[in-house]
Amino acid sequence: MGERLAETAAKGGGLAAERTLVVAGASGYLGRHVVQAASAQGWHVKALVRRAGAAEPAKGVEEVIATVTDPATLQGVCDGADAVISCLGITRQTDKVTYADIDYQANANVLREAERAGCRRFAYVSVFGAQAAIHTDMVAAKERFVSELMASTKLEWVIIRPTGFFSDMREFLDMAMSGRCYVLGDGTSRMNPIHGEDLANVCVDALSGEPNRQVAVGGPETFTWNEVCSLAFQAAGKPRRVTYLPMCLVKFVVAIIKPFSRRTWNIAAFMSSSGSHDFVAPAHGQLKLADFYREEATKLKEAS
Repeated sequence: MGERLAETAAKGGGLAAERTLVVAGASGYLGRHVVQAASAQGWHVKALVRRAGAAEPAKGVEEVIATVTDPATLQGVCDGADAVISCLGITRQTDKVTYADIDYQANANVLREAERAGCRRFAYVSVFGAQAAIHTDMVAAKERFVSELMASTKLEWVIIRPTGFFSDMREFLDMAMSGRCYVLGDGTSRMNPIHGEDLANVCVDALSGEPNRQVAVGGPETFTWNEVCSLAFQAAGKPRRVTYLPMCLVKFVVAIIKPFSRRTWNIAAFMSSSGSHDFVAPAHGQLKLADFYREEATKLKEAS
């Protein structure tokens, strides 16, 4: 299979030459960027969405209505496709949808359809530093699917592991706009988040090159949480006010929450892991967090 991909690249400039890509989770933050990036690289894109008009409009993009939690609606969506990129995942589970439903089962449903249809490669977006938060339901569900994908003998796979999205960093701007940021620990842990547009290009590029590999992805700049707060306050145009929450207190509160609200515990436990570990991966892309904050702050000020 890898030899066929290499032959395609040699003849037509890569797997994208007159090829079809299925994007699962096409209406989400990253999925919309992936649709745009794949279209720009010449792919015909089948964007899986729950409702018409949800995908990013672009040349060569075909919306496919499907419910990823219902395998029956996925029948045939991968027919004629050469590759799949799955951006499926949720940050918060609800009473109706859990991490197991989306981060594991929905991805498994798409994988089964891709295998049936004879797709050559399946790229999946998980998380960087998964072991630091493997105890949470979200990361456990993601890694359960990673194991299943890596065990597939019917297609090639690539696991994309980003450190974090700029959209995740938006919470610090929101806090800064309100006048105060709250930081877990002393704010010295480091990470290099990446813009969705830059990450999307990495995802599409992963459809060529060596198969069966994992790609750690970070943005072009590395920050401490203290520096992220400073950028947020600068964009908000407000004085820097930060409250630090000691990690011993955070861990105690997280433990107390678990028996009463597993949903809240999952969010708190994941956040506490990011406050006590460095998440720095090889740098990709060019877009800067300061520019993202300025653009988002302008939108917020214009809307108020």
